Amino acid sequence: MRVKLGSIVAALLACGGLALGEPVETTKEGVKTGAKTGAEGAKTGGKTAAAGVRQFGRAVGGFFRGGGSEAKAEWKKGAAETKATAKAGGRSTKAVAKEGGARTKAASKK
Repeated sequence: MRVKLGSIVAALLACGGLALGEPVETTKEGVKTGAKTGAEGAKTGGKTAAAGVRQFGRAVGGFFRGGGSEAKAEWKKGAAETKATAKAGGRSTKAVAKEGGARTKAASKK
């Protein structure tokens, strides 16, 4: 029994040793993709937050310049700009993730 178990373990290790290169490369590519996607997402969040703060400041300024109607107009204009910034950042983050996913997939097929 001991000999059979030793033979099975040796055979499994030998077969597993052949495939070690593939998971390592796939994992490396996956980690790179995750890091790049996370960084792009953080950059998008920062830009969107900055746009939101600017928009809020403009609305407050509009309130002091022309009252509630001016503040509302500035708020709506700023909201549209902030939304556009967020959408553009989302597209950029998605493109980075998609590109990295393709590289990870290619690494897994090597």
